[in-house]
Amino acid sequence: MPRLVSRASWKPTRLARLATRPWVMEPVGSTAREWTTAICRTAGFEPDVRFTSTDLLIHLRLIETGQAAGMLPDLAGAPDRASVRTHRLPARPSRQIYTCVRRGASRHPAVRAFEAAALKAATTPTASQ
Repeated sequence: MPRLVSRASWKPTRLARLATRPWVMEPVGSTAREWTTAICRTAGFEPDVRFTSTDLLIHLRLIETGQAAGMLPDLAGAPDRASVRTHRLPARPSRQIYTCVRRGASRHPAVRAFEAAALKAATTPTASQ
């Protein structure tokens, strides 16, 4: 589930409260960038995107250090960090994750372990839920 993520000390109560903060997003033209920009515009502001990266751990580090706000999927690890605060977005958007393997490999122990871990991560409630 994608969430709004900010430094814990910022304490925003809603997305619009981050309108004056710098943002970190994926590169221009990516689906994630277009989606995040649209969410911000729906909240009534144009985000000030000062940082761009495809690496979500860089996003998380910029947010932890108070240099930016952003939107991250739960699998990026933000709910496990005490230095950030995660917030559900309006309408609670979600996404689907698919795995694809070669024919005959679906029963391989590594594939099964990965799928089990991904399912657990996706269905385990976080502290901010």
